[in-house]
Amino acid sequence: MTDKITALYCRLSQDDMLQGESNSITNQKAILKKYADDNGFHNTVFYVDDGVSGTTWERDGFKAMMADVESGKVETVITKDLSRLGRDYLKTGELIEIVFPDYDVRYIAINDGVDTFKSENELMAFKNIFNDWFARDTSKKIRAIFKAKGQSGKPLSYPIYGYKHSETDKNLWVIDDEPAEVVRKIFRLCIDGYGPSQIARILTQEGIPTPTAYSLSQGRDNGHKNAKLHRWSGKTIGHILDRLEYVGHTVNFRTRKKSYKIKKTIRNPQEEWLIFENTHEPIVTQEQFDLVQELRKHKRRPTKHEEVNPFSGMVYCADCGKKMYLCRATSLAEDQEHMKCSTYSSDKNACSAHFIRTIVLKEIVLGELNKMVAFVKENEAEFIQAAMDNSAQKQTSELSKAKKAIKQAEKRIAELDRLFTRLYEDNVSGKISDERFSMMSAGYEDEQKKLRATVTELTSYIETAEQKSSDVTAFIQAVQKYEHITELTPEIMHELISKIVVHAPDKSSGHRTQEIEIHYRFDVAVTTAVADSMKYDKKRKAA
Repeated sequence: MTDKITALYCRLSQDDMLQGESNSITNQKAILKKYADDNGFHNTVFYVDDGVSGTTWERDGFKAMMADVESGKVETVITKDLSRLGRDYLKTGELIEIVFPDYDVRYIAINDGVDTFKSENELMAFKNIFNDWFARDTSKKIRAIFKAKGQSGKPLSYPIYGYKHSETDKNLWVIDDEPAEVVRKIFRLCIDGYGPSQIARILTQEGIPTPTAYSLSQGRDNGHKNAKLHRWSGKTIGHILDRLEYVGHTVNFRTRKKSYKIKKTIRNPQEEWLIFENTHEPIVTQEQFDLVQELRKHKRRPTKHEEVNPFSGMVYCADCGKKMYLCRATSLAEDQEHMKCSTYSSDKNACSAHFIRTIVLKEIVLGELNKMVAFVKENEAEFIQAAMDNSAQKQTSELSKAKKAIKQAEKRIAELDRLFTRLYEDNVSGKISDERFSMMSAGYEDEQKKLRATVTELTSYIETAEQKSSDVTAFIQAVQKYEHITELTPEIMHELISKIVVHAPDKSSGHRTQEIEIHYRFDVAVTTAVADSMKYDKKRKAA
């Protein structure tokens, strides 16, 4: 008789619930308490894990019990059977045969007849293996069910922030108005030029509840126990801005678990995702989403000036092809801030020392954009024809080459199928050895794999190229939103322009001029302008 604890451990998983009341926590408690009372075990304490798999050891009740074991408070551990302790035969065996004896703890599994105080229990190892196999088999069945559900287009995850389950169909997401408005605000702020960290700071200052805080306020627990409830993070904002679900699509198989024993989540490559379009109501438009993705390609650190640079990531050097970056400082006046070639900055022998003042570039781009807006509005049909002709001239030869390459690849794939069949027949008849067959067939299969990848890539290129007409329409719709542009914003820049190319300065005329190429989105047009710094300075002085 001692004052040490008799630990009565109960565990129930989601799968155990399907087997009826026999495994319920209430039933386990009753069995354990009766056994303890009938056999003279005193000072009993229950440790419970309800709804937790036996393949994981991250269980609150189990960890509390083991903390008491390691501190010397426990004399006996009793479970209904071995599977209640765990379904990982390696860890379960280690606990029973090494850990518990090391702390002088007696272990009893009532239904399996295991009592470490009485015998060696030779069959215990086999029972643990069967429990492990049961967990493995259950995991396979669950994965198969999830795979079938995911391939049918039903969402596999709980509704993300901004959505909730439909009251009539649990497989359908509907908009949750309050968080959906926050999602729209996040996308608007990103389009306005704010980065994730800046957006997070704005939402925190405005006292908007974080996704975790909102879930808790609705009586839901999203599992993020250590989340900061009153402070948004840039990571959370970035995650929201990346989700295709916000344009109404279902995305399945983004992640997977390493195994049924290792619960670590691994992100699948994007080509392994299954995307089902238009499965629920969108919160943001496809155009807004695409624009945000374009903006986020040119991520930048927030500047001390807290001003958005509309040219960030869009201006390129004509000589080396690398990006030009903004040079600004508190010591520089507004008309001294400039874009500089990044190659020249790192290696003065690799490119020329050309730059352009941002105030000059703004004037040039504003002027050209307004010319484009006016032209499209007044000559829409002519613009469409010119854009299509321009595209056709560039793509006709490339598309022809791509289609020819696909035909050649498909012909070779069919030829390899015939060669493989002949090779197999020669192997069966004994004309070539098994080793030779293995070597040659492996070579054919590798070649076929590469050819199929080439066909997929070329097919995708052709499909993209042949979508030109819809691209021109999208560009016209974007242009028609504007009457006259008075200020350059990141939204306008990325919506209408793909890149700006700055050439080296020309001083042959006695003053500095530079050629500027403006490449509009979807390759609909390219305009060229000349930046003349002297004319610009005279204009400013006259003003």
